[in-house]
Amino acid sequence: MSLSLLLLISAVILFLAYRIYGNFVYKKFGLSDTRKAPSHTHRDGIDYEPSKPIVVLGHHFASIAGAGPIVGPIIAVTFGWIPAVIWILVGGIFFGAVHDLGSMAASLRTEGKSIGVIIRNQIGAKGKQLFVIFSFSTLILVIGVFADIIAKTFVANPGVASASLLFIFLAVAFGFVNRRVGNKTISFIAITVVGVVLMYYFVYLGTQIPLILDYQIWVGVLLIYAFIASVTPVALLLQPRDYLNSYLLYGMMIAAVAGVIVADPQIQMSTEVMPSSESLGYVFPVLFVTIACGAISGFHSLVASGTTSKQLDKESDAKIVGFGGMLIESFLAIIAVGAVVILSRQEYTDRLTIEGPVALFSTGLGGMIASLGLSETFAIGFVALTVSAFALTTLDTCTRLARFTLQEYFEDMPQPAAQALAKNRYLSTLIVVILSILLLASGEFSKLWPIFGSANQLLAALALLTIGVWLIKKNISATFVTIPMFFMFTVTLASLGLFAWKNYQEAGYVLAGIAALLFVLAIALIVLAVQSLKKEVKASEQTL
Repeated sequence: MSLSLLLLISAVILFLAYRIYGNFVYKKFGLSDTRKAPSHTHRDGIDYEPSKPIVVLGHHFASIAGAGPIVGPIIAVTFGWIPAVIWILVGGIFFGAVHDLGSMAASLRTEGKSIGVIIRNQIGAKGKQLFVIFSFSTLILVIGVFADIIAKTFVANPGVASASLLFIFLAVAFGFVNRRVGNKTISFIAITVVGVVLMYYFVYLGTQIPLILDYQIWVGVLLIYAFIASVTPVALLLQPRDYLNSYLLYGMMIAAVAGVIVADPQIQMSTEVMPSSESLGYVFPVLFVTIACGAISGFHSLVASGTTSKQLDKESDAKIVGFGGMLIESFLAIIAVGAVVILSRQEYTDRLTIEGPVALFSTGLGGMIASLGLSETFAIGFVALTVSAFALTTLDTCTRLARFTLQEYFEDMPQPAAQALAKNRYLSTLIVVILSILLLASGEFSKLWPIFGSANQLLAALALLTIGVWLIKKNISATFVTIPMFFMFTVTLASLGLFAWKNYQEAGYVLAGIAALLFVLAIALIVLAVQSLKKEVKASEQTL
């Protein structure tokens, strides 16, 4: 079987899913342009800012599509490429796209607030507190890990550092010009073309003027940048940077497809399915935790309800941004699988151990892109730079999300200090950055990261639970949400149980304790959700 055929079949399935199932889900959520979006009703020029759907899609896609849809699928091929492809397609359509659009829809109908506030409204204050503490801790971990990864990348590849900084200055300039242009379509297209051309030129320019700094300095620079990006109006930095960066990923995906068509490589890897792996564990539940981004990822609910919902110009834009953005990411995950299935299983296993998933993706995809007549060295470097650029996007988006989460935690408290923290974006962001610095300085993030996969999928299960309760209370059939919810809870609880037991046996008592705590958290929120629904039913019966 040729790789071209696999990509074609996957693309057709995802396109039809958007047109058919996407319409069904959109109608189920009851979105309508007759209601003004929060970006208009709560417009403040900082976080709430109505924007063109292509700009919001750029932000959303750039934020959710970091290294996740590349690293996870490539590692999961350990179990076989067929189960990986099946889960990406099924998970992306019936799980991830529903989860992302649902998070966005519930947020749009809750003044653009995050999942934590939606939980408070639908499940109760205790549920909100538990979820916010959990999601905030997860975001601090992500900020610390990504600051470490990016700093090490910049040290190893100074050209990538230079290009990344040039991108930031370009984004600010683009945002300033776009504000002056306004909503003029032709002018917007013109500055987009100029911006994209300059961005690709900066890829080359970065290699010519490498910026060499120590690891510690880069960590400091990155966290200072994350602070500034979190408090700066979205239209000046976040939106234009993510919008322009998205063209890097679009360009890489288009080049990859074109390269595959020209080179026409055959799938060399066998169709054998491995029920277990010595390094990873059993295919169930590990496959569904390893492939998160590309299928379903709880982190997406934080982005969808945290930043994206505040920028949608109208509710109908949520379909292309939420449902469509997820399916584009699924196709990226299929491309990631394609980068390694052209190898034999033995070669894949050996190179994965030595090179790691990102390098394996870069060399595999870069080689195919090179068939278009480009230098293989340039093609590989371009792919690697694209992955690194999106890691930086994830860093500052997570900082803003952590700030939102912290502010929303204290907004219900009457104490003056709590209200000051809830209303002061500078103070709340400073706390986020300080906690990230402490985590990095302690070195504990390296010990905590292995549990992130399970924690991330727990976020997805809890988001689906919240969306399901929201729909049920609106007397809307929620089967299309509850089935994925039950499956994700099963996967997550099984994964946490196995993780806790494994670490307990290996004397990793801290990780075992955290896994057990997350297990209890999931059960507690399920109980609170059931109690909330019972109260709703009882109240309805009393009114009859």
